[in-house]
Amino acid sequence: MAGEGTILVGRSTGPHPKPEVLSLRLANRHGLVAGATGTGKTVTLQVLAEGFSNAGVPVFAADIKGDLSGLAAAGEAKPHFVKRAEELGIAYEPDRFPTLFWDVFGEQGHPIRCTVTEMGPLLLARLLDLNDTQEGVLNIAFRVADENQWPLIDLKDLRALLTFLSENAKELSASYGNVSGASIGAIQRSLLVLENQGADKFLGEPALELTDFMRTDREGRGFVNILAADKLMQRPRLYASFLLWMLSELFEQLPEVGDLDKPKLVFFFDEAHLLFNDAPKALLDAVEQVVRLIRSKGVGVYFVTQNPLDVPETVLGQLGNRVQHALRAFTPRDQRAVRAAAETFRQNPGFDVGKAITELAVGEALVSFLEAKGTPSMVERALIAPPQGRVGPLTPAERAEIVRQSPLRGKYDEAVDNESAYEMLAKRKHLDSAPAEAAGQSEGGLSGMLGGLLGGLFGGGEEPAQKGKGAGRGTGRTRRPPQSLAEQVIGNAARSMARKVGTEVGDAILRNVLGGLTKR
Repeated sequence: MAGEGTILVGRSTGPHPKPEVLSLRLANRHGLVAGATGTGKTVTLQVLAEGFSNAGVPVFAADIKGDLSGLAAAGEAKPHFVKRAEELGIAYEPDRFPTLFWDVFGEQGHPIRCTVTEMGPLLLARLLDLNDTQEGVLNIAFRVADENQWPLIDLKDLRALLTFLSENAKELSASYGNVSGASIGAIQRSLLVLENQGADKFLGEPALELTDFMRTDREGRGFVNILAADKLMQRPRLYASFLLWMLSELFEQLPEVGDLDKPKLVFFFDEAHLLFNDAPKALLDAVEQVVRLIRSKGVGVYFVTQNPLDVPETVLGQLGNRVQHALRAFTPRDQRAVRAAAETFRQNPGFDVGKAITELAVGEALVSFLEAKGTPSMVERALIAPPQGRVGPLTPAERAEIVRQSPLRGKYDEAVDNESAYEMLAKRKHLDSAPAEAAGQSEGGLSGMLGGLLGGLFGGGEEPAQKGKGAGRGTGRTRRPPQSLAEQVIGNAARSMARKVGTEVGDAILRNVLGGLTKR
């Protein structure tokens, strides 16, 4: 349902009806799909995703309710679809699209992981809901890891690093600023909460290669990458941080390409308000910069939300292609949203835009797309085209079969635990403690001999390893029979005494002690 270099989105219903199309050459100028619940946003998103796929453009979309999974199955020639196609002057042709399913938790698709280092301190601080002081300590932790070449892969790496900071706070504070135990404790507690929410499955390896999103099938159609977000939506900070991480990674990794005939990749961010709720100014500035500049990397970003006011003005101004479904003006905030949405369009003298927004039927929208010179077209009231894929979710069995046949099967399914900061810090701690252990063992044979003799007297020596079930399990050590309290006190006192005397005096004391004990 796409013309040459365009995607058919719908058909205007004014005095001079015409096809309403999105130009692929200008699709990387980003866009907005807005409207109240139940007005047709998801269907519009599906129509756009199908159009991009047919044009050979890979798509990534977060699937909040599971409805977008239907793209992987052919649609049905339902009467209202056939009728809508006739109104648009086209024939309805059911079709299915190449689809890859993803899931941060690895339950409904390929797992998505990134490393702690890739997430970075800014996004991680937001994910952990840290204050400025705690975020400063987190930045110090990342700096120390970087300077010592300790890879931060997963949560246990970060915990080990924070423990190192706590144990060396005085030395580190002199170089980097105050490293307070209270801030480290707060970060550790936040990490525990994050782990309980399942974020430990997201932070790890193998890390996602973003080029796997940018695939086409044998027919040259772009894969539609669908993120199962129904469970992820219950953790809005994780959802927002994950999406922003992907956007920033694309910005860093992709080369500058300027304006292409079509985008290299298109992102649809559903429930976009979650990206900006309670976000600090530094993060909003970063999002604005990425959205503004990622266009030159050949990536288009489309925000899907209920209310245009959910998107900050600095970001909203970057969105050139607009589809506005109905809004309900029941409250003062709703009325402000209607006015704001109406004012963002290039006005059409043929109708009252603000009034039309409240009167739109399901499957109807106000549309304005960028024209040849990059200027927005005059807003039109339009009927949205019917999707070719299934409207509604796949069954669990259908989804599982598509995942089983995926070209990425086996690449991300199993987590790996490579050597990283946790293992490196454990080795460092062991090496630091080795001289003290060696000194304890070289205090003269007196202490060791005394312990051995007392062990012989009181049955405290080690027994040979037992073969069979339970022998040496876990640690490889042999088990000792339990000592009485008197035996433990006498043994400890004798060992302490032996450390404090010279060898000759110690030997004499040893004989006296042993003589006294054996005579009792």
